[in-house]
Amino acid sequence: MNPDPLRVTPAELAVLQFLWNRGPATIRQIADAVYPDGGVSEYYTVQKLLERLEEKRCVRKDRSQRAHVFLAAVGRDELLGEQLRGLSETLCGGSLSPLLTGLVQLRPLTSEEIGTLKELVHDLDRQLDRRPRTGGGAKKKPSKRDKHAS
Repeated sequence: MNPDPLRVTPAELAVLQFLWNRGPATIRQIADAVYPDGGVSEYYTVQKLLERLEEKRCVRKDRSQRAHVFLAAVGRDELLGEQLRGLSETLCGGSLSPLLTGLVQLRPLTSEEIGTLKELVHDLDRQLDRRPRTGGGAKKKPSKRDKHAS
């Protein structure tokens, strides 16, 4: 994992979102989508944004065709994770609990979102159960299942 979280500007994010949704594209295709009423200056703005994103290793350039084609080299989930990691470090001292609490309190969750969160917590519990135990650590609290088995 990178020591510094990956940071992108809102304009760079607009380019990435276009590439995630559409797939590989030329500068002209991206410029026409991101700046529909734009002209030459917007074309060069997109070109500069792509150069920056390439330096950050967020996009790759396919030079095999006359018009270079750009594709996202970072996934939406990967960038989201990096952004959230940076936010938790900046605002919460690296702790995820305040960040997660803040996210779920932003608005009422749908039953589907609650179900997804329950599945995530269940999966995390299973991962903890599979971890090897070390000598002086805290003992696992017996579950209801364990109490009924004895």
